[in-house]
Amino acid sequence: MTDVEGPVYEPGHGLLKGRTAVITAAAGAGIGGATARRFLEEGARVLISDAHERRLKEYEAELAAEFEGVAALTCDVTDEAQVQALFGTALRLHGRLDIVVNNAGLGGTSHLVDMSDEQWSRVLDVTLNGTFRCMRAALRAFRDGGDGQGGNGEGGHGGVIVNNASVVGWRAQAGQAHYAAAKAGVMALTRCAAAEAAEFGVRVNAVSPSLAMHPHLVKVTTPELLAELTAREAFGRYAEPWEVANVIVFLASGYSSYLTGEVVSVSSQHA
Repeated sequence: MTDVEGPVYEPGHGLLKGRTAVITAAAGAGIGGATARRFLEEGARVLISDAHERRLKEYEAELAAEFEGVAALTCDVTDEAQVQALFGTALRLHGRLDIVVNNAGLGGTSHLVDMSDEQWSRVLDVTLNGTFRCMRAALRAFRDGGDGQGGNGEGGHGGVIVNNASVVGWRAQAGQAHYAAAKAGVMALTRCAAAEAAEFGVRVNAVSPSLAMHPHLVKVTTPELLAELTAREAFGRYAEPWEVANVIVFLASGYSSYLTGEVVSVSSQHA
């Protein structure tokens, strides 16, 4: 089965009007950048962050030329001080925090037998520990005065966290032990945080994409592996980053008001 005509880019419908959001790893062409654009199209104000300052500033300027309510701050999610500065800036800019999208992650290909401690630790520190650091900061902001509107309305200020996991966290893939372990950890972290955060009205969910194309993936993946991964997709193509962003919008919006602790697969894989 193939998606002959390709996906249709839907216009915004004001689903996040008046909301404020922090989005990590949002400097351009990947899922984070697409999420920032979709959030702005849906009426949100966004603070985007990334460890790559030049690309971040370029994307901030691109978005600011089209939308109001865009700001950017460089943030390496492996640095606790930078994470604290990111969330402090969000509250200073807007006086409130409603949505946090934890998109920062680091991949790579290495068979376990040849993998170094540094390779293992680096992927886990960015992908899993970085998500933990940002979730902790977000949950504290929501609990202590985030003034969000995304929770269940029963105590606390409410708020929404959406994490970016991966189908690799469910399915084995050679050369991806470090990345798979990190993403499986993100899924477990999502579920545990959701159980804890419900008492102050915060929802925590995750998306689990299979193959969303962006320039970084091309750089770190061989053409042969990309062809193999694409062949697994029922539509015979990879996802556009904005197709994953659409699901993140859903999870951040009131349309998913009863969902928490869920990991939503954004995938057409059949094997």
